[in-house]
Amino acid sequence: MALTPTASPVAPALRPIAPDDAAVAALHALVLSTLDDDQAVEVVTIPLAGKTSIADHMVIASGRSTRQVASLAAKIAERAKTELGRRVRIEGLPAADWVLIDAQDVIIHIFRPEVRSFYNLEKMWAFDGPSGSTGPSRAPPKLVAEPILAGGGHDPIEAEPVDPVAEGVDPALLDEN
Repeated sequence: MALTPTASPVAPALRPIAPDDAAVAALHALVLSTLDDDQAVEVVTIPLAGKTSIADHMVIASGRSTRQVASLAAKIAERAKTELGRRVRIEGLPAADWVLIDAQDVIIHIFRPEVRSFYNLEKMWAFDGPSGSTGPSRAPPKLVAEPILAGGGHDPIEAEPVDPVAEGVDPALLDEN
């Protein structure tokens, strides 16, 4: 009896799901309007489309205090859920020094000012091409090196924790990991 090769099922080729441009634009506009309405400071948008596959936009903003940072994050998550039907993941909310909101197509970082200057994400993500190099037109501003605690500032790691539930955040929005 001759062995004949059996036909193995071939998995269908996966095709990338193209994001709906209108939905991404609506989410981006919602994030920016929420930050503006709630008086976020130094809001910066970095376009990521074509540069990385993690998202189409990265938004970086500052709040004046841990309470404002937590409030901004909670408001964005709530509006994304109620107005656009999107569930987002939030990390860093209890400390509220640096809160990351992953809304899939838009990544939002909200910092206290001292923590933002310490990590300086704008410099890390300000690049023109695939090499990651910065051109003169996109180069981040020159910063003078200062210790974080100069002038009686807060240690970015040792800020007062914020209880998100006590601040009115829906517990279902919190990432348990």
